[in-house]
Amino acid sequence: MTAHIEAASPHTMNTYARLPMAVDHGRGCRVVDVNGKSYLDGLGGIAVNTLGHNHPKLVPALQDQIGKIIHSSNYYHVPNAEVLAKKLTELSGLTNVFFCCTGLEANEAALKLARKFGHDKGIANPQIVVYEKAFHGRSIATLSATGNPKIQKGFEPLVEGFIRVPMNDIEALKKATEGNPNVVAVFFETIQGEGGINPMRIDYLQQLRQLCDERDWLMMIDEVQCGMGRTGKWFAHQWAGIKP
Repeated sequence: MTAHIEAASPHTMNTYARLPMAVDHGRGCRVVDVNGKSYLDGLGGIAVNTLGHNHPKLVPALQDQIGKIIHSSNYYHVPNAEVLAKKLTELSGLTNVFFCCTGLEANEAALKLARKFGHDKGIANPQIVVYEKAFHGRSIATLSATGNPKIQKGFEPLVEGFIRVPMNDIEALKKATEGNPNVVAVFFETIQGEGGINPMRIDYLQQLRQLCDERDWLMMIDEVQCGMGRTGKWFAHQWAGIKP
């Protein structure tokens, strides 16, 4: 009989409330732990394993690339990155791509771009509209944009410059920003993930697009968890016929 292997990580910082299991391998939507027990994977690597585990086309492609070069940095042109960037611009209708390692970094870049946009317009203290129950990451800036006091607690002081409003209430947004010349952007998840799977209504997204056009605000969408085909379109906001 094979001895039971205990799931433990004594040398790894305990930053998450880990489940008492250690994953060894997986295939498709199932994973198997170190003791051979099979589980249905309802997390997908926290919404990143879109193709599941051990995909028959993805694995050989990764092996082929590792056999050539693992990382070349952005100090050089990366031909395959340009191929992917071109594909993404075609799918999104946008003009170019900035590649990051994580959703947190993408959101941090969006917040920086919004502030730069404001400064270029002569606004000394740009403000960004964000939402109740939102989750954008755990860096200081994205944590400040997040709408969950529980995960913010202990990391104060948070970054200033955010105006928080409820979802799907265009009048509340107008009231919160009334007469404020410092607003530069609205930043949101089309479907909130960590906040409880809360979708923005299509009519609200369209109202939001119109308001951003009228007031010259950036519309910035965090689709880290709900994007890339998960809703039946490449990006969830495309159901509303709008573009960020």
